[in-house]
Amino acid sequence: MAELRIGTCSWKYDSWRGLIYSSRKPINYLQEYARHFNTVEIDQWFWSLFGTDKVSLPRPAVVAEYLASVPADFKFTIKIPNSITLTHFYRKQKSEPLQPNPYFFSPKLFAQFLQRIAPMKPQLGPLMFQFEYLNKQKMPSLAEFLRRMEAFLGQIDRSYPYAVEIRNPNYLKQEYFQFLKDQGLRVVLMQGYYMPSIVDIYRKFSQWLEGTVVIRLHGGDRQEIEEKSGGHWNQIYEPRDVELEEVARMIDELLARGVHVYVNVNNHYEGSAPLTIRRLAERLKQLGTLERSDVPALPELKLDD
Repeated sequence: MAELRIGTCSWKYDSWRGLIYSSRKPINYLQEYARHFNTVEIDQWFWSLFGTDKVSLPRPAVVAEYLASVPADFKFTIKIPNSITLTHFYRKQKSEPLQPNPYFFSPKLFAQFLQRIAPMKPQLGPLMFQFEYLNKQKMPSLAEFLRRMEAFLGQIDRSYPYAVEIRNPNYLKQEYFQFLKDQGLRVVLMQGYYMPSIVDIYRKFSQWLEGTVVIRLHGGDRQEIEEKSGGHWNQIYEPRDVELEEVARMIDELLARGVHVYVNVNNHYEGSAPLTIRRLAERLKQLGTLERSDVPALPELKLDD
């Protein structure tokens, strides 16, 4: 039977107190989070590239802390460090020349990353390779991107579940999805960042979506919703009712086909990831996808101190 896991992108938001967190201090956010959800996306380890000789990888103490905070059936999805996935360093000004990242698709650095997170292996969902938009200066073609990725995949430990997210709409074609299928890689469907609708992509390429699919709900203009929220991610500022209905139907169809689904929701999608999850769960209930006991236990009233 296909499995559905719904969680958030990161979890350390003080403004979620009263939604999923108590007002106690000090607080183990992840421990309280895991009482409501069965998965979470770790994106803090993505930000890892700080210079040609400065790369940050997960600290063993933090890995141990996270494992100790969740039950044994909890699953983590992880964004793989951008020191692995960036072709070039970020530029402060567009006029600056591109500086190649010496760690791009580095099997040696990737092996070090896997070594750091090895204790988590029994509780890992997909490890996600997230690539920024690649113009022709950074990557001349999809064919070259796939060639370089195939060479990299041939040098790494393939016993982990890997998934791929791209932000090039022009890469979303049969050649790309066939490559992922042939390589045993999971598909990440990311809603936002000027990418095509994931529902449209699903309709067009559904035959290549099998095994496990990750759906990441990120929304539109980050600056706009950040101004509306003022950093308080405890209410819906930009409701996406129609879109959520479509996403729910897509999830229902994927599960019916035996595809496992992870849904990772960002605050920037509607304004509050926990509330978006509740809204999505309600739609899944209406479709008969979920039993009541499977709906995330998000209380209507504030938690007791």
